Amino acid sequence: MRFQGTDRYVATDDLTMAVNAAATLQRPLLIKGEPGTGKTLLAEEVAQALGMPYFEWHVKSTSKAQQGLYEYDAVSRLRDSQLGDERVHDIGNYIVPGPVWRAFESQTPPVLLIDEIDKADIEFPNDLLRELDRMEFHVHETQQTVRAHHRPVMIITSNNEKELPDAFLRRCFFHYISFPDRETMERIIDVHFPDIKSTLVREALEVFFGLREMPGIRKKPSTSELLDWLKLLLAEDVDPEVLRESNREKTLPPLFGALLKNEQDTRLFERLMFMARRRQQG
Repeated sequence: MRFQGTDRYVATDDLTMAVNAAATLQRPLLIKGEPGTGKTLLAEEVAQALGMPYFEWHVKSTSKAQQGLYEYDAVSRLRDSQLGDERVHDIGNYIVPGPVWRAFESQTPPVLLIDEIDKADIEFPNDLLRELDRMEFHVHETQQTVRAHHRPVMIITSNNEKELPDAFLRRCFFHYISFPDRETMERIIDVHFPDIKSTLVREALEVFFGLREMPGIRKKPSTSELLDWLKLLLAEDVDPEVLRESNREKTLPPLFGALLKNEQDTRLFERLMFMARRRQQG
């Protein structure tokens, strides 16, 4: 089975090669790239394309590696003991499997997403090394060992918020999703809006890439934000000429709040456009 992209997900040759290489090596695929470039969606699309079960673990700043394996629900056990529930005598009733456990139990090879691993504590990745290497872990409360029926196709995403440990990186196949060029972006837009006018796409991309290239911008608009903006432009039936005019007159484009997400970037844009208009007039 080889991943070639899907009808909903435009994957470059480099990305499909990375997915298939990681699967061949049976190593986790570590994906980095700007927010909004489709890192999280990739795992779901791989599972759909290859007909594999899909499990996901969205990491938070408070997440611990143990939670991906299982959690012991001591609060429920205490409550049941106070109510005299017979279930309290079997501690296994209070062991809650995590996404890694559920993926290990899959009867067919699954896809497991560990999303935004860099949000957690720096030791979080290292705490998973043994389990990911051996494809098994021990449940201390019940004295059982959980072993994977099949090694998952594991996709791990990172937004580069912090450096990952070298020991963890050695075990991964790495790929950086570069920001789509104009041609790739047109293909992505065509997937999401197959009936959109080419003139609207052309003018929208002029505005979009112009904003991304704006010197000093703090939050560059992403692919997902472009798609949101196009959805709004279509809903409001904005004429492509309006976008062309805003580009020519150096003014904020309509519905710019879908692209610029803070007041500093908005003010920066207005200041740069004011200076550009003065140069044109001079």
